[in-house]
Amino acid sequence: MKDLVLFIAKALVDNSDQVEVKEIVGEKTTVLEIKVADGDRGKIIGKQGRIIKSIRCIVNSASAKLDKRATVEIVE
Repeated sequence: MKDLVLFIAKALVDNSDQVEVKEIVGEKTTVLEIKVADGDRGKIIGKQGRIIKSIRCIVNSASAKLDKRATVEIVE
């Protein structure tokens, strides 16, 4: 899951070397935290949040296939 989010995020931003994805695994839910450069945060969010919603949709679909739950958050 982490590799999927990292691949998508690096493709969207200008400074791909500053993209970090941290995976926090719980009992039932996995939280994926995306950290990007300040100038690239808008590119991950997109207009009216469309891009981050799409990333969350892809992650939810992939995690449902594995019978798990996953959420994606953007951190500073």
